[in-house]
Amino acid sequence: MAQHTADQYYVPHGTKWPIVGSLGMITMLGGAAFWVNDYSLAPWAFAVGALILIYMMFGWFGQVIRESEAGLYNAQVDTSFRMGMMWFIFSEVMFFACFFGALFYARMFSVPWLGGEGTGASTNELLWQGYDAVWPTAGPAQLGGPFRTIPAFGVPFINTLILLSSGVTVTLAHHALKKDHRKGLVLWLLATVALGFVFVFLQVEEYKEAYQQLGLTLGSGIYGSTFFMLTGFHGMHVTLGAIMLTVIAIRSMRGHFKPEHHFGFEAVAWYWHFVDVVWLGLFLFVYVY
Repeated sequence: MAQHTADQYYVPHGTKWPIVGSLGMITMLGGAAFWVNDYSLAPWAFAVGALILIYMMFGWFGQVIRESEAGLYNAQVDTSFRMGMMWFIFSEVMFFACFFGALFYARMFSVPWLGGEGTGASTNELLWQGYDAVWPTAGPAQLGGPFRTIPAFGVPFINTLILLSSGVTVTLAHHALKKDHRKGLVLWLLATVALGFVFVFLQVEEYKEAYQQLGLTLGSGIYGSTFFMLTGFHGMHVTLGAIMLTVIAIRSMRGHFKPEHHFGFEAVAWYWHFVDVVWLGLFLFVYVY
C-alpha cells in the first residue's frame, strides 16, 4: 500500500467492529443489571458481553495497527488521533472531578451540617442527637460499624513511590524511542509494566487488610464508600494502563514505532502520566489529609 501524502486523508472502509462493540456493551450491561437483581443467567450474560468486547478490541485495534504500519496514516490522521486521546483523557478528568467533589462535599459540608455547624445546635439534636461530626466517619450512630483507616505512610506511600518511578521509566522509554534505541525502549517499558502490576498487587493486599482486619468496607459510611470509589476506580485505571503498556512493549519487541511516528506509544504514555497525577491527589486527600 502506498504512503499517503499530506493532502490525502485516509478514510477507512466499512467495518463490523462498531456493531460488534455495541452488541458486547449491551449484553454486558444488561447482564450486570439482571445480575444485581439475582437472575441466575445474568453472570453468564455479563461474561459473554465482556468476551465480545475483548474480541472487538483485539480486532479493531489490530486493524488500526496494521493500517498504521502500512503507512496509510498521514499527519492529519495523526492529529485527529491526538485530539481524540486528549478529549478521552479530559472525560476521565471529569470522572475523577465528580468523585473528588463527592468527597469534598461530604467532608466540608454534609458532615459539619449534621454536627450542627452553621445550622444551630437544635438542628443537630433533632436529626442525630449526640452525633460527633469528625472525619473519617461511619455515619451518625456508627451506622456503618466501627473501622480503622489505612495509614498513609505504609502501603499507600510505597505505591506513591512506585507510580512516580513508573512515570520516570516510561519517560526514559520515550527518550530511547526518539533516539531509536530499541533495547532501551523495551527494557524501560518492561520496567514500567512491572511497576504497574506491583502497584495493583499491593492495592489488592491493602483491600484485603481493610476488609479482614480494619473493618473498613464499602458499607463503612460515607468514608468507606468514597474511599473505595476513588481508590478502586483509580486501581482499575492502573490495571488497564498496565495492560496497554504490555501491548506497547510487545509491539516494540516486534519492531513497531519509529522515532518520528509513534503516536500509539505516546497515547498510552499520556494515559499513564494522567494516572500518576490522579494518584497524587488521592494520596493527599484520601490518605493524608
